[in-house]
Amino acid sequence: MVKDKKVVFDEERCKGCKLCVGVCPVNIIEMAEDRINSHGFHPAEVKDENQDDCISCKQCYQMCPDVCITLYK
Repeated sequence: MVKDKKVVFDEERCKGCKLCVGVCPVNIIEMAEDRINSHGFHPAEVKDENQDDCISCKQCYQMCPDVCITLYK
């Protein structure tokens, strides 16, 4: 895990439902287009250059049905 990130996704647990994408008020979450997890889904991600834009509102964390998001302040 990279300690300078505010939002970390457990990509193996992510099923690509995009619920986190829709609730992010600063629109920094997107689906990874360049890789898939072992279940065949494109996982959600926040690109490194967007990590500082996160306001730690916890909306993505609360919306995730698979509990694959960890937030750091």
